[in-house]
Amino acid sequence: MSVRTVPEPYLALDDEVLDSRIRAAKEELGSSTVILGHHYQRDDVIAHADVTGDSFKLARLGAARTDATYIVFCGVHFMAESADILRAPRQTVVLPDLNAGCSMADMAPTEDVLLAGETLDRLGVRTVPVTYMNSTAELKAFCGDRGGAVCTSSNAKAIFEWAFQREPKIFFFPDEHLGRNTGLALGIPLASMVVWDPAKESGGLTREDLERARVILWKGCCSVHTKFQLRHVEERRREDPGVRILVHPEVPYEVVQAADEVGSTEHIIHVLEKAPAGSRWAVGTEYHLVNRLARRHADKKISILSKDFCLCATMYRISPQNLLWALENLLEGNVVNAIRVPENVKRGARVALDRMLQVG
Repeated sequence: MSVRTVPEPYLALDDEVLDSRIRAAKEELGSSTVILGHHYQRDDVIAHADVTGDSFKLARLGAARTDATYIVFCGVHFMAESADILRAPRQTVVLPDLNAGCSMADMAPTEDVLLAGETLDRLGVRTVPVTYMNSTAELKAFCGDRGGAVCTSSNAKAIFEWAFQREPKIFFFPDEHLGRNTGLALGIPLASMVVWDPAKESGGLTREDLERARVILWKGCCSVHTKFQLRHVEERRREDPGVRILVHPEVPYEVVQAADEVGSTEHIIHVLEKAPAGSRWAVGTEYHLVNRLARRHADKKISILSKDFCLCATMYRISPQNLLWALENLLEGNVVNAIRVPENVKRGARVALDRMLQVG
């Protein structure tokens, strides 16, 4: 198996040629290959996906396609890692561009989180570690090895409740906004949630800060969802007092407090599917998904909450050129950009994921 970058001739192909060659490669590969497309993926890639969804849903559905030898994940690195953790032994996960990372996951380097865990232990601060799905396999394993779990934006509240049954404090990473919004939804006051800054000694927190805290939040965020601000909600309401504000829980808490609805990507999709014709929505999530939903539900007025260009730049790295290159290599018996999580990491990460599934 090799790791290479897309050759220059692929970059020169026009859209029509790319489309026809991808379709031809898919047809020839048949059921041996399944293409997974994340909701935030660009339209010219989503057009070729066999399955679309959020990161964990795709990882599970890819593993469930037992007839598929190859799982081509059009998403970002941590998503492909999750697919590799869950895959069957005979399956291989391919990420068309290894540069498709996640800025949020990058904000919690493994060594920094391990150091934080050691510091909390030294100070005698007992916590249940909970990591968001948007994190590296190593951090999922850290949680699995220390009695913690993984969560998604859909089940974060249930996982927090599960964790509080085990210890009075939660150590949550890497997205402080999802953690804060989840804590607030459970009635935990802001004063009982503190932010661990890995750039500072002991996270910039005193022993008293840690003793009073119920949730210790890692200083991290989504580069897309933090672009949505309270002023955007206020601007949209001034423009249209009847508009409904629908946001993802990775946005800052002031935005969540001002919104009409908050929920995961799947929740956002469900709400807009069920909304009555003629209703008007300003949606605080990734640009490509919002535009796709607006086209799909033309009987409603759906637009993005911020008028700035809020797209996931790392997800955008997966292009039709990358996808075609990966597929045509598979046709030739070559696997490029395979994702392989080390077995010792996979075991701990699988424990944390299984705990999440047990909670439901």
